[in-house]
Amino acid sequence: MTAAFDPVTFAPPADLMRGRVILVTGASSGIGRAVALDLARHGATVVLTGRSAKKLEAVYDAIVAAGGPKPAYLPLDLEQALAPDYDGLVDAIGTEFGRLDGLLHNAAILGTRAPVAHYDVPTFCRVMHVNLTAAFALTQVCLPLLEAAADGTLLFTTSSVGHRGRAYWGGYAVSKFGTEGLAQVLAHEYEGQRLRVNLVNPGPVRTSMRAFAYPAEDPGKLRRPEEITATYLYLLGPASAGVTGQRFDCQP
Repeated sequence: MTAAFDPVTFAPPADLMRGRVILVTGASSGIGRAVALDLARHGATVVLTGRSAKKLEAVYDAIVAAGGPKPAYLPLDLEQALAPDYDGLVDAIGTEFGRLDGLLHNAAILGTRAPVAHYDVPTFCRVMHVNLTAAFALTQVCLPLLEAAADGTLLFTTSSVGHRGRAYWGGYAVSKFGTEGLAQVLAHEYEGQRLRVNLVNPGPVRTSMRAFAYPAEDPGKLRRPEEITATYLYLLGPASAGVTGQRFDCQP
């Protein structure tokens, strides 16, 4: 069920995210980068994480150059990360900032588009691990900080193929079904408490993943990541206080 919200008309106030510390996975490019920049533009202190330290440094520099609050970047390869890596990430956030107000799960991989009969099993396992298991593990270690926040928020990225299955989407679709299930479980577990949990579906956006999935598509007909960030700011900020267990679409 999608809550009543119009991403077209929502205009985030300039100081919407002031005083908040937000962790963004997959922040080095695409939607994650665009959301991180917009969070900082609206006052958030952003913790950037992703596989590429070089790309994260570029996002860090862009935030600083724009006059945003000084961010932090903590490289983390979700495919290879072990328990100490997750613990180290959260310990660093606690030491540096002493708080965490929000976590956006944006990192994901597509895998391959193929019928189940021919889908490579190792690829399926890799997609499930990066898109779902790693999100579970990171959420678990972040929960103590999020629970302590006055208005903590967990935001998971889903997809239309994670809401209704579609042929040839294999591991990606299954991982997003799992993501929706995980978010629903967490929302129920924290019902009536300060931590809220929601899902966001970005829809068709001009990203490298989209280009890989639809190589013949004209990217000029798609929205740029910068054009869909308002929904993310709504869900990660105080404008959506009290809203939990919902699924939101960034595009009509």
